[in-house]
This record gives sequence, C-alpha cells and structure tokens, in this order.
Amino acid sequence: MAQLWGGRFTKETDKLVYNFNASISFDQKFYKQDICGSKAHVAMLAKQGILTEEEKDQITEGLDGILKDVEEGKLEITSEYEDIHSFVEANLIDRIGDAGKKLHTGRSRNDQVALDMKLYVRDEIDETDKELKDLLLALQKIMEENVHTYMPGFTHLQKAQPVTLAHHVGAYFEMFRRDRDRLFDIRKRMNTCPLGAGALAGTTYPLDRAYTAELLGFDAPTRNSMDSVSDRDYVIELLSAFSTIMMHLSRFSEEIILWNSNEYRFVEIDDAYSTGSSIMPQKKNPDIAELVRGKTGRVYGALTSILTTMKGIPLAYNKDMQEDKELTFDAIDTVKGCIALFTGMVSTMQFNKANMEASAKRGFTNATDAADYLVNHGVPFRDAHGIVGRLVLLCLDKGISLDELPLSEYKEISPVFEEDIYEAISMKTCVEKRVTLGAPGPSVMEQVIAQNKEYLEKN
Repeated sequence: MAQLWGGRFTKETDKLVYNFNASISFDQKFYKQDICGSKAHVAMLAKQGILTEEEKDQITEGLDGILKDVEEGKLEITSEYEDIHSFVEANLIDRIGDAGKKLHTGRSRNDQVALDMKLYVRDEIDETDKELKDLLLALQKIMEENVHTYMPGFTHLQKAQPVTLAHHVGAYFEMFRRDRDRLFDIRKRMNTCPLGAGALAGTTYPLDRAYTAELLGFDAPTRNSMDSVSDRDYVIELLSAFSTIMMHLSRFSEEIILWNSNEYRFVEIDDAYSTGSSIMPQKKNPDIAELVRGKTGRVYGALTSILTTMKGIPLAYNKDMQEDKELTFDAIDTVKGCIALFTGMVSTMQFNKANMEASAKRGFTNATDAADYLVNHGVPFRDAHGIVGRLVLLCLDKGISLDELPLSEYKEISPVFEEDIYEAISMKTCVEKRVTLGAPGPSVMEQVIAQNKEYLEKN
C-alpha cells in the first residue's frame, strides 16, 4: 500500500480500513489538476530559493512524463495507491529519485486536495456553461422561427390566454440564462487559491502564495488557512445551481412529455430521442425527457448529501469532507449529459403548429379579449365578464369555439357585438395587441430576440 504517512505507525492498516479510507477510485479524476498544481508549487519553491532550478526542472519533467503516460494509457492509476496525490508522488520518486521527495515541501494533502477540487470544479463550470450556451442557441433558433406560431398559454394547467411558441420558449431562455449567471457568480467567488495553507496553519517556509495563485489562474490566494482547507461552500453553491438547472430542465421536460401525448400532439420528437414499446407497436415514448425529469432527483440528492455532511464539521479539515467528491462528480456528469441530450432533443423536435393554434381556440383562450371588446364598447368589465361566460357555456354546449359562433347568437346575449368581434378575438389580434415588454406581441418579441442574440454573441 503506497502511503505518505507511514512513519508514525507500527502496524499495517487493516485492508478493509484501508479500502474504506482510500479515495483513489474516484479522486483519480484529479490527475490533471493534481499535476498542474504540483508544477505551479514547484515553480514557486524554486522562485523562493527553497528548491534549486535543477530540482525544479527535474520534478517538472517527471510530472510531465507522468501526465503524458497516463493520458496515453502507458501508466495505470490503480488501487495500490491511497489517493491521486500518493500516485503522483510515488511515481515521481520512482522516476527521478530523491528530487521527487521534495515535491511536497511546504504543502499538505489538505491544501493540495482543496486546490485540486477547486481546479476541477472551475474547469467543469466552464464546460457546463458551454453546454448551457448551446441550449440557449437552440432555444433562440426556435424563438426566431416561431414568433407567429400561436398556442395556448396555461395557468393551473388550464388554457388561459393565447401566446406564441416563441414567447413560451422564451420563458425557458430566461431561466437558463439565469443559470449561466449563477455559474459565473460561483466561479468568480471561488477563484481564490488555497495552496500554501498547509494542513490548517500555513507553513514556516517563505512561500509566495500570490505567485502560485497567479500561475494557476486564480485572482488571489485565500486569506485564512483554516478556512482554505475546510471550505466546501463552492461545492454546495455549485450543486445548488445544478439543482436549479435540473429543475428548469425537468419543468421543460414535463411540458414536452405532455405536448408529445396523443391528447396534445403539439410536438413530434425525433426518433433518435424516442423509444418504442416491446409489446405495443403504436408507441413512441419520450424517454429522454422522462429520464431528464427523473435524474433531477439524483442531483437534488447530491446537494442534500453535501449539506448534511458539512453541517456538523468543526474546523478545520476532517475526513468526512472526502464525501464531497463522488456525489459532485456524479452530479457534474449528470447535469452535463442531461443538458447535451436535452439540447439535441429540442433541436430536432418538430412542432405541429396547426394543432397548437386549434388548441388555443378550443380552450377559449380569447375569452378575455372578447370581454375587452365589450369594455371598449362601453360595457362595464364585470358585466362583460358575465356576458362572455355565458358565451363560453353556449359554445361548450354546441362543441364549437368562440371563433365559430354565429354573430346572431352573439347578439342574442349582447347587442353590442358586431361583425368586427371575429377580428378582435382572432389569435393573431389577441397576440399582436399585447405589446408591453415581456408580452408575446411580435413587435416586442423581436426586440427580445435581438437582445438575446446580442447577449449570445458577447457571452
């Protein structure tokens, strides 16, 4: 067993205890970050005269060799090592001898793993942001193509007022844009370097922590060594932001599942993102949308787990904190995979525009506009509300929409109605006269789409 701490112990660690304690099975994901951090640390040690230039070059060359061999499959990361730090250091010593033993000067595994985790999370935030941008580009395309695609807007899952597909999808554009903003905020707040904090109380070596931070792309070194090694706020923030992303994906997935049903038939999901039934040949199931909806609970679980783990930990580092990794890695993979698959699904989905518009009409989504028509002709709103309610009951009894009701029957309930009622309650009119910012009217939607385009070009 390759361990960095054997001197104090007289008995070998029990195998079961060793395996329970070891983290190599999951923290091997850190190999790039661990080597990158070590190279920066060694460069700083040489700058400060703690190592010679020759030693720095030897160690750096050895680290580069390990990285190359791991990536080319020539060097395997195995359970022989307790963690990724042990793997790198042991292999370095095997390759370059005593100079490799100086790698850990002025450093602890506590600040080393804190650094590795921050570097890894920072990289994954950037990758997740790219996936979100691709999703926003897909939504933007749907919006541009569907400014005049009429559909029912809902409240309480009841048809309420007519909107457009561009307007509906635009709501999700805003959600995922906020998700990007949250990731940006987390990245900015977490971008301080813990290396040099040591186990918890710094070190007696004359380290230049600002130089190390600069080499690794951090804004500054952390300001408190105890907090440096015990801070996992950024992980909690990340998992919280991921939970919100998944909540947004799940809401959209739920709507696509409904829209794909036989009752709605608003969308046709591409075959690549659907499956059939083993016994029912007519079925085309929205499996990707359902899986995204289902995996949301998995990410929520990761957030709950890390919050529970951290709630009772006294300063500074405790082994409990090793539990941050597996669940964070799983959440990262889950979220990135869900965004990518969801983007592919919505990009290839076909919209049945005729069904959407017919559904808006059948759901009396223009009833409010019929009431507004009466109000504009001098009828008090409360009276207008009652009149249109009676019209809706009449249409329900006849199995028709307000657009199909003859003018004579309109006039039987209120003589105020004239031929222009049909234009007033057309889907086109109902949507186009809603021109306040944020409404579905095409004039304001075009403004929003232009603003979205500018945002995507800059960000």
